[in-house]
Amino acid sequence: MSSLTYDLTLAGLAVGSAAALTGIGLIVTYRATGVLNLAHGAIAMVCAYVLRQFAVEWGWPLPLAAAVTLLVVAPGIGLVLDRLVFRPIAVLDMDPGRALVASIGVFVLLVGGAALVWGGGALADAPVLLPDDPWVQLSAVLLLAALVTAVTRWTRFGRELRAVVDNRALAALGGIDADRVSAVGWAYGSFTAGVTGVLLVPYVRLDPYGLPLLVVEVIAVAVIARMRSLPVAVAAALAIGVAQAQLTRLHPSGWGEPLLQAVGANLFVVALLIAALVLPGVGARDTLARRAAPAVRVPGVVWLVAAILFLLPLGFAGSDLHTSIQVPALAVILLSLVVVTGRGGQISLGQAAYAGLGALFTALLAAGRFPGLPAMPELLALVVAVLLVAPLGLLTGWPAIGRHGLALALATLAVGVGVSRFVFAQPYATAGLSLSRPAGLSSDRAFYVVELAVLAGALLAVGALRRGRTGRALAAMRDHEPGASAAGVPVPALKLLAFVTGAALAALGGGLLGMGLRAFDPSAYDPVRGLLWFAAVVVLGADNLVGPLVAAALLVGLDAGARGGVAAAVIGILAILIGRFPDAPSRTLRRLGLTETGRGTAAGLSGRAKTPAARRRPPGPGEDGPGPTGPTPAPGTPAHRPSRSLPTAPQRQPTPHAHTLVARRVRLDYGDCTALDGVDLVLPSGQVTALIGANGAGKSTLFHCLCGTLRPDSGRVELDGVDITRRAAHARTRLGIARTFQQLAVFPSLTVEENVRIGAEQGRRRDPEAVGPVLRLLGLDGPVRHRAAAGLSTGALRRTELGRALAGGPHTLLLDEPAAGLDAVEAEGLARILGALAADGMAVLVVEHDLDLVARIAHTVHVMAAGRIVR
Repeated sequence: MSSLTYDLTLAGLAVGSAAALTGIGLIVTYRATGVLNLAHGAIAMVCAYVLRQFAVEWGWPLPLAAAVTLLVVAPGIGLVLDRLVFRPIAVLDMDPGRALVASIGVFVLLVGGAALVWGGGALADAPVLLPDDPWVQLSAVLLLAALVTAVTRWTRFGRELRAVVDNRALAALGGIDADRVSAVGWAYGSFTAGVTGVLLVPYVRLDPYGLPLLVVEVIAVAVIARMRSLPVAVAAALAIGVAQAQLTRLHPSGWGEPLLQAVGANLFVVALLIAALVLPGVGARDTLARRAAPAVRVPGVVWLVAAILFLLPLGFAGSDLHTSIQVPALAVILLSLVVVTGRGGQISLGQAAYAGLGALFTALLAAGRFPGLPAMPELLALVVAVLLVAPLGLLTGWPAIGRHGLALALATLAVGVGVSRFVFAQPYATAGLSLSRPAGLSSDRAFYVVELAVLAGALLAVGALRRGRTGRALAAMRDHEPGASAAGVPVPALKLLAFVTGAALAALGGGLLGMGLRAFDPSAYDPVRGLLWFAAVVVLGADNLVGPLVAAALLVGLDAGARGGVAAAVIGILAILIGRFPDAPSRTLRRLGLTETGRGTAAGLSGRAKTPAARRRPPGPGEDGPGPTGPTPAPGTPAHRPSRSLPTAPQRQPTPHAHTLVARRVRLDYGDCTALDGVDLVLPSGQVTALIGANGAGKSTLFHCLCGTLRPDSGRVELDGVDITRRAAHARTRLGIARTFQQLAVFPSLTVEENVRIGAEQGRRRDPEAVGPVLRLLGLDGPVRHRAAAGLSTGALRRTELGRALAGGPHTLLLDEPAAGLDAVEAEGLARILGALAADGMAVLVVEHDLDLVARIAHTVHVMAAGRIVR
């Protein structure tokens, strides 16, 4: 028994050593570049193929082949990726989503390229580089980990590396060659990927899909280490490897045996699920505002052409439509990504899992093998399968509530990998399973007609979801999630809606695809397919309904008409180009006449204030250069400033009931730093209260506690005596507490009027009729109301954001540096508006550095220092 334990431990150390190498490479690349290299496994696979090509096909001596592969080819791949793919993204300071899409593009490009060059079949004659001795492999891993740790902690290069990751532009200003640091990081990361590939390949089959997916699974060790600690990554990899080997000793009887076998063979997947779904999310920088995807309106002629192309197989093809019937089903699956990613702005790398579950559940229900349910006709089975899979969208929707960017990508990828390994790959779920078509639809032509009808219905449903109140709320959440929440949009519920709807659509398409092929093929729904589908939709248009149709036709047609891997290679190249030329799709859409009037996002607002030059540019047509208008306050009020250039607007109706927002003994600590130290604050109705102080005094922290984006460690926030400390930001907005942001929180893909309408639809009163008066009050009722928010001057954007807050009928208004970026005339107009609002009974809080503005408008001024109100 002890001998068996020892042997299994050695086997586990061998697997754990290879996993540790993966973790080291991922962490080094992430720390040097800020990019989670999802293509790490694909690089490992390519290096394993190259070593085999040198040593087996060309007969090179193994030491020479290994030296060229690991010291030339692997680092060379990293340098090429740095120079041609990721450096432009870093230099242009693009949003992290671009880097993620580019990384996925590299993954699918390498997988497709390997399939084209070496074929898709598995090879079993890969050379063995190191002796079959786990201690040798473990020693190599520990040596590499110690070397990397020493370099990053105690050398000048390590300090430069940390500086580049923290702030590339600032590091460059300090004299650091950021390009050199990034290049070295990519070269070393690719080197470790190559070592991982050549060490793992003797234990697994060498094929373009299996090895990359295996390396994706062991991303768990890097996530457990929070993408920072090499010792933690190595220890986790070795522990999981040994535990996985030891689990093979257990052979329970009964229903638990197949489950335990599945866990024992996929313990790294279990670790990935736990790390991605349970542990705190990594990649905090990925929560930055994203550049909004352009909304497009497709001309009728384009729909006519698409309809003709989809109907062509019925008129010109024969009775065998084996290839054609896959296109509408795949298009329905890809439409799920339009809902989740294109409109909802959420990263979802696990849609293939829901598509596969749709096909699997349809087959089980039709065969009478689904637990607790009788056998059903195929069409009814498909409907029930969709209803069963839709709630499972919570598997990815629930983590999405508190995760963004990289953390969300890992969570959705983990779900996709877990479903693939624990459901699709297990005999207890799929053994002996077949899938037939409904009665009367056995011919390809009849089934193709039904698919087209389902696709048309799905297009209409998704199109309806992209319009109206829900569509505007989804677009607001995509463009600027904190801004949407501040406008009253219930962001958590909306995310769940997007993922549940996406899961239902994916299941519908998956069931159709299985019926069309008359079989449940697990390989058709593996996680690699999910990455390919995500990249295809993003590249070809995530927020338009034509993109999924084109993507489905390309993915099916390219691989059917040529050698397998062409589609992946093409999509990979396009994804990489999207990273290098982010505005190219918008330019192409404009040339094709597809960009909807007033919806361009070329300015890339991204929720940030514009440059000083942009702030001072002459107002565009309809932007009302003098600034916002408003009722003239009564003489004696703080905002009384007679001005002939600022006409008055209709008076607001006085607030019928007074409301008071109070902070009582609010305290909040950030580690050892006390941001708020028992702060008391009262915001009475009918007054402008100003909060001033030096940077770091705690003003913004107190502001966020009042509006609900931060929760204090102790103390209370009360509205009219009711404790609202635990109320979310959108819930406080619906109670009548509206806010604006220091950095602009406008939705760039929506027009000015739609921005304001979001507040009217989601705020306290929910009165769409309030939009017109608010636009007139702020001087936005001219042609500017129909213009997209992207590209407007800072003054117009500030008024738009203020209008969105006012449209919900708040009784308390919280403004964070509302005069930032405004010129003197615009600031004067803002002062008049705030004075008028207070005169109408509204409670106004202003956090502001412009002391002249504070002196003009404030009834009460509080000074903060060191987390306290000192006067």
